[in-house]
Formats: sequence, structure tokens, C-alpha cells
Amino acid sequence: MQRLSSWICGEWREGTGAQSPLYNPTTEAVVAETSTAGLDLGGALSYARNVGGTALREMSFAERGAMLKALSKAIHAVREELIEIGRLNAGNTRGDAKFDIDGATGTLMYYAKLGESLGDQRVLLDGDAIQIGGARLSGQHILSGRPGAAIHINAFNFPAWGLAEKAACAILAGMPVVSKPATSTAYMTWAMVQAVAQSGVLPEGVLSLVCGSAHDLLDHAEWSDVVAFTGGADTAARIRSHSRLLETGAAVNLEADSLNSTVLVPNAKDVTYDAFIRDVAKELTQKAGQKCTATRRILVPEDQADEFVEDLGERLDQIVVGDPGLKGVHMGPLATQSQVGAAQEGISALRAEADVVYGSTKRGEVKGVDGDTGYFVSPLILRARDAHAGQAVHDVEVFGPVATILPYDGSADAACQLVRRGQGSLVSSIYGDDRQFLRDAIHGLAGWNGRLMLTDAKVAEQAYPPGMALPHLLHGGPGRAGGGEELGGQRGMRLYQQRTAIQGNGPLIARFLEG
Repeated sequence: MQRLSSWICGEWREGTGAQSPLYNPTTEAVVAETSTAGLDLGGALSYARNVGGTALREMSFAERGAMLKALSKAIHAVREELIEIGRLNAGNTRGDAKFDIDGATGTLMYYAKLGESLGDQRVLLDGDAIQIGGARLSGQHILSGRPGAAIHINAFNFPAWGLAEKAACAILAGMPVVSKPATSTAYMTWAMVQAVAQSGVLPEGVLSLVCGSAHDLLDHAEWSDVVAFTGGADTAARIRSHSRLLETGAAVNLEADSLNSTVLVPNAKDVTYDAFIRDVAKELTQKAGQKCTATRRILVPEDQADEFVEDLGERLDQIVVGDPGLKGVHMGPLATQSQVGAAQEGISALRAEADVVYGSTKRGEVKGVDGDTGYFVSPLILRARDAHAGQAVHDVEVFGPVATILPYDGSADAACQLVRRGQGSLVSSIYGDDRQFLRDAIHGLAGWNGRLMLTDAKVAEQAYPPGMALPHLLHGGPGRAGGGEELGGQRGMRLYQQRTAIQGNGPLIARFLEG
């Protein structure tokens, strides 16, 4: 059994006292343990600010980008080891683990190239110079890295990608990172940081790892820090109202629950409809449905609902659930026993308003696993009895392989009304070839979503599924989704930057800001 330590103050330190166990979700065996008891987390933050932050602020964007490139390569070098840990501790199939790990290294490499393109400068100009007086008196807005530490509290479902997507933006902006992965699946994150620490590609204090409970980490936050969280709405609310964060005014960015929707437009062409079926099935089963961007509500025209259920069922019949280490298994277990309990509770709430049309609420057949061992939930599709009158179907997110069909009358107005019932989402996707419907969807849904994905026949075969968060585009969403933003290319750095207005002798300021 592996003991997971924390990488703080430039060294590996183990917590004391009772250890928190990490499980293999297929066998329920304990595979690792960790603790933060007795660790000086305030000292860890101070070290990151003073040692890592100082080093980063002296570097250009190109130098930080080169560092991110080396970080990506260090993680890729242990890819096979990480894939095995994903199976062991997160219930990942090989494909699911690769999705997580390659997403991490790909995001780091994207921001590495962005850093290279920004060159030798250490601050960014924010707009053009503004004439405020005589011929020389002018003002210029700039963006520079905040002088604190980026405190990242990540979710259990992406132990690799979760660290990398936040760290890439913060480090390129010039802020050191203290990353706290979800304890239940922290094994992969720990192995990643082990590889990074051994490679020596980062200056001391640029990246720290806290393995185990967050303990009193946030009690040591300062005004200059940034807290970025991904996870459940209840935890997000506690972070938002944390007394120390309110007292200091530290920046807070939250990504929480999201009832994402996928909409089928009437009279979609065959290739568009096929993409709709393909992506609905992918979002339902990839990572066992444990993705913040996964589809939870499926809007289908009323006269196509029966056909859709049959076609989706044929696709899902090909999905084999079981031990993720076995060849031919497409979907593994949920990550923890508590996730199974939450899923079952959510399914019960949905069934008050919807009927099961595919799958079973029981465990179902599980390949390579005896008895009731493991945290398995089989793919399940429900159909709302009345999509507009229902409440639970718009309020309850089952974080697993479960989605609900919402039949609608085929109009863009009705579809938009139903999607908006989710009170803010990370992503909504629309599949169709009716250009007026697609236009209306943009105007009717943009304010309720962090991202809209439109798929028509011309892009259907090359389009990414809606659950793929790309570093080029914003990831986040309003309202229930947390109200935060990350990624989006250079926009992802904005959370970690201070905007400052410089006024005075314009030509002199311009020379000062060169390089």
C-alpha cells in the first residue's frame, strides 16, 4: 500500500495521525493512504509566494512557457504508470485514463506555445495607450501576475487534467501553485508531481502538492492569493463564504454542478443525427458519466422520442461494464462508494417525474467482478413524463451514467425554455441543420451557458463531443455552474493577473514596458 506525502516547502512531508484511505473502486481494496495532520500549510503557502512567486515574476512569458513544455514532457514520460494508477484508484478504463492524462499534457503544451508567442515581455498591455492630457501625458493599462499564490482545490474525476488546466494558466501568468486534489483519487496526482519533482524542471516553490484534507489551508490565505475550486455546489458555497476569504478579499473562482443539455433539432440530417447519438452515448459512458461537462438532459422532439430511445439503446447495448483492466470493457465503476449512494438517491428523485426507458436501476451485469463488489452503476436513461411541469429533472444532477430525455414540441423557444431551467450550465449543445433554430439558440441560451456547441452536417464528423473542454475556449458557466471561468487561451490567465493603470510620460512608459 502506498503512503502519499505532500510536496511543500521544497520537500516531501508526511502527515501524522490517522490516515485517510484511498480505494480501488473495482475491488474495494485500500490501495493508498494519506494525511495532512501536523503539516504547516501556512508555511507551504508562504514558501510558494516568496520563493516560487519571486522566481516566476523574474521570468518572461517565453521562459514560463518553456517551463510548461518541460512539465508536460515530465508527466508524459510516466504516462503508462499513470494509466495503471487510473485503473487502480479511479476505476478508469485505459481510454478514460488516457483522456485524463493526455488532456493534462496537451493543455500544458498549449499554454507552453502561448507563452512562446508572448515572447520576452513580463507584463501584457491591456488595450492601447490613452491620451489624457498634453502631447506626452497618457495612460496605459497593463496585466501582471498577482503577488500571491494560486490555491487550487480540484475534483476527484480528473486527477491529472484538473491539476494541469489550472496550473498552466496560473504559472504562465506568473503565480505559483499550491494544488489540493480530491483525496479519493489523489494517487495519480501524487505520482505526477513525484515525476515533476524528480525531473527538476520547475524552480522551487512553483508547484506544491497537498495530499489529504485541506485542513486549515484556506485559513492562511492572503489578499494577494487566488482560490480556484472545482467540485460540488455545497463545497463551493462553503468556500465562497469562508471567513478568511471574505476578510482578505482574495480572488475566488468556482466551478460547480451543472445540468448540461443536448438538443436535437427537428429534421436533422442523417449525419447530424448520427453525431447526436454518438455524442450522447459518449457523454453518458466516458469516465462512467463522471464529468462536469457530461450531458444530463437530452431534448428530443416529441415525435422522434421513441425512435431516439431505440437508436440510443442499440448503441448502449455495445457498452460492456466491468473491471476496467479487462480487454473489451468500455466502462468501469464510479470512483467511490459515496458516489454510488448519491447516484442512487438522485435516480430515486428523478423517477418521481420520469420513467426508465433503458437500463435498470439495479447493478446489472458486470464483467470480471464477482458478487456485489465494486462501485458499479450501469447506464440508465429516463424519460420525463412532462418536461415542462417537472422540477427534479431540472434540479437533480446524477454524477454518473444517467441522463433524462425531455420531449419537447420541436420549437426553438420551447427548447430554450427547458435548457434555461438548469439555472446556468457549463455547456449546452445543439445538433441540427435548421439555421434559424441555431441562430435562435445562440440568442436564447448564451446568457445561461459558459459554452454553446452547434453541430450541423458540415462539421458533424469532425466536431468534438460537448464534454471535451478545450484549452482554446472558456470552461466555466454562470449561476448553478459556479459563475467562474478558466482556460480560453490567454483569457485563462486573467484570473491570476492584476490590471494596473500606468499614467505619466507616454513615450517613457512605452520604453519601460518594452520586453
